Amino acid sequence: MVLDKDTAKKTAELLLQINAIKLKPENPFTWASGWRSPIYCDNRIILSYPVIRNYMREQLGKQLETLYGKPDVIAAVATGAIGIGMLVAEYLGLPFIYVRPEAKAHGRQNQIEGHLEANQNVVVIEDLISTGKSSLNAVEALRNSGANVKGMLAVFSYGFAVANDNFKNSNVELHTLSDYDHLLQQATETNYIKEDQHKTLMEWRTNPATWQQ
Repeated sequence: MVLDKDTAKKTAELLLQINAIKLKPENPFTWASGWRSPIYCDNRIILSYPVIRNYMREQLGKQLETLYGKPDVIAAVATGAIGIGMLVAEYLGLPFIYVRPEAKAHGRQNQIEGHLEANQNVVVIEDLISTGKSSLNAVEALRNSGANVKGMLAVFSYGFAVANDNFKNSNVELHTLSDYDHLLQQATETNYIKEDQHKTLMEWRTNPATWQQ
């Protein structure tokens, strides 16, 4: 869920500006999952632009406080959200941890890196939501360690129905700075895409697993 429509449009504008999001309906990308996609999002690029990363840090921090007050700990999902999560934790003056996809096979065999105590309130920061599987895997690890996960904030979401179902079934509240609908609205209003490209992008989101150019 997007908390503020103006922030959603501004976030989309900035992500397009620095090519963190690329839209190529005529020359689709291939995701690691094998899906063909007219959009590619890499929010780690945000970290290379100080003014924009400060905007994201402040918006995430302010929305987090509005929604949850100040939790005990900020957690990020490795690896893409580590940098952004650390910025939010620094902005709020809170401890920071991050969650690996699985426990390490060596050393202390940690899945959660950093200090976390049982029953602490945690808000999870994510850079991007697609199906939600990896994000919710991190939530499960935190819950198994005794944390009270208040919710998750992400920079951007594709808004897939499967993701909505996954978060609902896992009883996890999700908010994002921006999402696919606001991205397409911003891209259309600024003539970044044309009407036929908008149609293609909407068709893809309906069934991305089987979409063909």
